[in-house]
Amino acid sequence: MEKKIFMARVADQSERYEDMVDFLEQIIDDNDNDVSMDVKNLLSVGFKNLISAQRSAYKTVQAIEQNKKYAEYSSNCAEYKEKISAELEKNCGRVINIVKDKSLTKGDLNDEAKVFYLKMIGDYYRYTAETAQGSKLEEVTENAKTFYDQATEAAASLKPYNSNKLGLALNFSVFHYELKNDSSKACEIAEKALDGARDQIDEMDNDEARDALSIIELLKENLDLWKEEEGAEADEAEQC
Repeated sequence: MEKKIFMARVADQSERYEDMVDFLEQIIDDNDNDVSMDVKNLLSVGFKNLISAQRSAYKTVQAIEQNKKYAEYSSNCAEYKEKISAELEKNCGRVINIVKDKSLTKGDLNDEAKVFYLKMIGDYYRYTAETAQGSKLEEVTENAKTFYDQATEAAASLKPYNSNKLGLALNFSVFHYELKNDSSKACEIAEKALDGARDQIDEMDNDEARDALSIIELLKENLDLWKEEEGAEADEAEQC
């Protein structure tokens, strides 16, 4: 076990993220119960880096495709985007299967572990949706919502300043803003999370505060931006 954890760290430092995920999958397979928080943190890093290249590449090609200067190459860019999207979908699918079929089935998970895994599945369906189109977009968007909803139910018992609960609120609000085009719902989720954390912020110890405050700051930034956009839209509507 320790050797595989060590090798997962080595793969991370070597930026060999497929290998890192291979090691982590073996660690999960070897455990009858849930893995440690240390391994969970490695899972987050390994999974995120596994798909980061595709997410970044897709956005780059998309920006080039939309540049009028390169209009004659738009069909080539569109074809290349499909290739990158397929790679992203494959890697996200691998993450989802590992979490669904292996991590979520480990013993009696407490609510915090359930939130961690259910949120992660929601996240990777959301990442898949970033490049999906048509019926595939509808499918993965609905799947993301399903697992975010399940994570939200599991998070009800957690303290408002719990970092997993706050991270879920952050990502679920982004889901509503970016995929559902529902800034009101996004604001509602972010505002509820912030209000709850503020009410009990004095109860946090140093470790909890360190993990929570960075997420709280991101929630604030998003909420301010979204409310500003809503205000600008309302002003435009009044002028029409």
